[in-house]
Amino acid sequence: MKIHMRNQTFLLLLFLLIVITTSINLTSAQNTTAYVPAEKIFLNCGASKENQPSQDGLSWEGDVGSGYAPGIQKTVSATPSDQASGVPTVPYMTARIFQTPYTYFFPITPGRKFVRLHFYPSDYTNPDFRASNSYFSASVGSYTLLNNFSALLTAQALNYDYISKEFSVDISSSVLNLTFTPSPMNKNAFAFVNGIEIVSMPQIFHNFNNFSKIPLIGSTNDMSATQLIALGTTDKTAFETVARLNVGGSTVSATGDSGLYREWGDDSIYIYRADVGVTYPKDPNVTIKYSDTVPEYIAPPVVYGTARSMGPNASVNLNYNLAWIIPVDTGFYYLVRLHFCEIVYPVTQINMMVFDIFINNQTAKEGFDMIEYTNRGGIGVPIYLDFFVSFPNMSVSSQQYLWVALQPDISNKPVYYDAQLNGLEIFKLNDSTGNLAGPNPSMKMTVNQGKQKKHNRHFLAIEIGVPAAVLFILLLVMALKRLRQEKTIVQSCVSSLPSSSNQGRLFSISDIKTATRDFSDSLVIGVGGFGKVYRGGIDGGSTCVAVKRGNRLSGQGAHEFQTEIDMLSKLRHRHLVSLVGYCNENDEMILIYDCMANGTLRDHLYKTQNPPLSWKQRLEICIGAARGFHYLHTGAKPSIIHRDIKTTNILLDDKWVTKVSDFGLSKSAPDLDCTHVSTAVKGSFGYLDPEYYRKQRLTEKSDVYSFGVVLFEVLCGRPALDRSLPEEQVILADWALHCKRNGTIDQIIDPNLKDDISPDSLEKFVEITEKCLASQGIERPSMGDVLWNLELALHLHDPVEQGQPISLPSYDGMMNSIVTTEDSVFSELRSLKGR
Repeated sequence: MKIHMRNQTFLLLLFLLIVITTSINLTSAQNTTAYVPAEKIFLNCGASKENQPSQDGLSWEGDVGSGYAPGIQKTVSATPSDQASGVPTVPYMTARIFQTPYTYFFPITPGRKFVRLHFYPSDYTNPDFRASNSYFSASVGSYTLLNNFSALLTAQALNYDYISKEFSVDISSSVLNLTFTPSPMNKNAFAFVNGIEIVSMPQIFHNFNNFSKIPLIGSTNDMSATQLIALGTTDKTAFETVARLNVGGSTVSATGDSGLYREWGDDSIYIYRADVGVTYPKDPNVTIKYSDTVPEYIAPPVVYGTARSMGPNASVNLNYNLAWIIPVDTGFYYLVRLHFCEIVYPVTQINMMVFDIFINNQTAKEGFDMIEYTNRGGIGVPIYLDFFVSFPNMSVSSQQYLWVALQPDISNKPVYYDAQLNGLEIFKLNDSTGNLAGPNPSMKMTVNQGKQKKHNRHFLAIEIGVPAAVLFILLLVMALKRLRQEKTIVQSCVSSLPSSSNQGRLFSISDIKTATRDFSDSLVIGVGGFGKVYRGGIDGGSTCVAVKRGNRLSGQGAHEFQTEIDMLSKLRHRHLVSLVGYCNENDEMILIYDCMANGTLRDHLYKTQNPPLSWKQRLEICIGAARGFHYLHTGAKPSIIHRDIKTTNILLDDKWVTKVSDFGLSKSAPDLDCTHVSTAVKGSFGYLDPEYYRKQRLTEKSDVYSFGVVLFEVLCGRPALDRSLPEEQVILADWALHCKRNGTIDQIIDPNLKDDISPDSLEKFVEITEKCLASQGIERPSMGDVLWNLELALHLHDPVEQGQPISLPSYDGMMNSIVTTEDSVFSELRSLKGR
């Protein structure tokens, strides 16, 4: 999709041309259509009346004699004890200090205003005021902007020398009152401010009557957006800017904005993981086309003129989400605004790039097509989407993280499996008391104070995204804490298991070491997500078992350990692996199973020294697995979704009986009045149901999809995911479906099966496998239907070997013959039809 060049020199020259042309176009557009505010007050607090220019060219007026500060002589004008490198002189080298409540009065025209407060939390002199004693509140009318606020703690937590806060308040009177109040909780507390901005703004937010049209994400009830706005003390809502990002571009200064003096920060520090995608400017032949519905003051051309996308590799894009993570305070609602504009050719028509939008692991917008959303306005037309997000009060932490993620929507089969974003804004809404203030951060600075600090005029709300290194440290601390708690977790998990003898034996660690020769590598028979699997001998070596030892560094742990024991203690079926026992001594998480002499199904399909399986053997193995999965879906109570079906989790005993294994990721299926389980995506790439991956909605049909991949793996004798192959062949499910629809499926069948499959059997097998891989779960068959069709494929194959006429059993008769249980408690199975 992006521009491709033949040589580096030409690429460099073209890139420079794009940058220069883009800069000229954007500058020209700004100068002609930028918003002109009725008020733009820049107050240099603590300074004399003379105007002084800031480093970005704005003129700041001193508050002494300004007319906005009556009785200002009763307060203190102070200067900081030092000026850290990179801190601008204006407005940060003077401060107004308040030891008692004080109010600024700004004559204005009624309407919505930006209120920006600037702080440099240094020690101040003449007289002496220590930054560590500064705790205060700030309010505008009935709205509390800050409460017991410490600029020092906030700056230290973020590793910045100076910070700013931005608010938007609708003022119905002709005067804006801004009050600073020292905190009464500290007798030495004082308030201070270095700079104040008051800037008029157009209605960039929806009108009050239109708020009800904005989707609400994360609500636990049916509260509408209209009720949400009614939480305010008036029919107007105040906002605090939490993030304003120029996605895919560099920082935009206040004077680079479209008349509102906003700053747009770099989004790269908020990108989750290393999957940063690619960034690019607009094509020089593209012009940003504003409209009445999206005027230029919504976001400047420089924001819509850059973007971050997932990249040109479709197979890579399907395996990750392009995601941003931003910390927010709990107990508030947030308005999330996403800016989009298609800026490069050849994406000019609908269904060329379609993607899903997720917020906080929930689907916010499905099948979003930028071109279609602009009423086919085409390339260069900016648009934005708004969403409300709920963050209820949490007892564990006063801060959470807001996630925004994008993922290609494969169900629409777009031309490009990609997604992009141009800009991101997040605003906090006041609560029911008119409060916008969050708590002070508890995290202390961990680098040298004064030498390694960052200096940036970005607003605190914009820069509250913790730098990647700090976020990594937080995650590391959480991981270490989890490890320290593992022993307690494991013990509590095991103690909470059903009190049934079906749990099996409790082995000591000494028993396990004896059985595995102290976990000898020579006895390793497999490695999975949970850990290594050893062949062992118990009861003096007379009984062969498989010993699965949990690896603390793996992505699975105590919860999976508990789930595995819990599931297998309840389940009994010929085609499910049997749990012999477990060990949780010395912080170990070890599971012991019956030994599967013939290993995994994967061991007999590819990259193996084992002799190839015949088509009949493969069908019988698949039928045994389908019986096990069908039992989980219909025979277990409650029914169970396996969630990790793959060839390495299908085992074969010494008599070649199929056994389904590994229930660590399994989930109980939803009740009959529910359609799905909302859960974080887990499983194995190559087997994951794309609908589950996109929507985080787990159903029994997710297992059906994964089993469909297994069926093609059995037919083709190759892995579900093979990155050594050409791009279009990497994902087996996609490639096999492509071949099926092109009539070339016979060309990808395992060569070992040549002349071993009857045409009728192959046709039936491929037919049901294709249905398993339908993009939407509702279009897939039930596991019972899959089982019946596999039995039918076997019956269609058997007469070829036996020379007998074909005699097919009835559907109901076959179901009665194959659904077996080993315990009378499961004798009453759910109805098969309709599932």
